[in-house]
Amino acid sequence: MTNMTLSVPEELHKIMKKHSEIKWSEVARQAMWTQARKIELMDKIISKSELTEKDAESIGRKIKHDIAKKHGLV
Repeated sequence: MTNMTLSVPEELHKIMKKHSEIKWSEVARQAMWTQARKIELMDKIISKSELTEKDAESIGRKIKHDIAKKHGLV
């Protein structure tokens, strides 16, 4: 297994020190696995997509506009 060094904000470090009974490296490892699985799934979905980047941007703009409209921001 490869080792990794992480930097955390001081406030987070204080909480981590206060709860030293928790295996923080395991918490970090699980969080990274969760994110990696999401990225892998997204890559799999994207690889089968026929949309161009321009198409995706256009759809994104329409969704943002409709959300803003729904909330009375437009």
